Amino acid sequence: MILDVQKDALSRMNKSIEAFKVELLKIRTGRAHVSLLNHISVDFYGSEVPIGQAANLTVEDARTLAVTPWDKSMVAVIEKAIMKSDLGLNPSTSGAVIRVPMPPLTEERRKELVKVVKELAENARIAIRNIRRDANSDLKSLEKDKDISEDDEHKGQDMVQQATNQSTSEIESLLQIKEKELMEI
Repeated sequence: MILDVQKDALSRMNKSIEAFKVELLKIRTGRAHVSLLNHISVDFYGSEVPIGQAANLTVEDARTLAVTPWDKSMVAVIEKAIMKSDLGLNPSTSGAVIRVPMPPLTEERRKELVKVVKELAENARIAIRNIRRDANSDLKSLEKDKDISEDDEHKGQDMVQQATNQSTSEIESLLQIKEKELMEI
């Protein structure tokens, strides 16, 4: 029973870490990367789909993405969706190819992005602490129902705490890497 609670908590913590990694990918660092556009949706024949399902995304060079729509009539729709996104990008169209240049980040914008990353990290740490709280309350209720002993409850809480410490240190290392990446010129 204790192992079930621990496994559940660990898997939920890992999902929180993965969600944090996905959020970090959305924050641009001045370098072109196709994952920057993954969260943008376009109206593709009446249904909202991710941009990757309506076009081919490629990295043209270090600071330029190329978006080639599967259907040439979608060029204007995709270009508009990229402009409306929260990324602050300004695409330009040449024929059937939309080029998305990555403007260099100013020092002010870099510091702003670092604050955003720190906030995302704090939200991930809060999620992990909430998972720890849930696991500990599950252990307490098992002990209260006399399914496990008090010693087993304490051992279980120690195991959950170790998982929490490991998860928060992983988030911290991801945060440090992204911060360094953002402040790099």
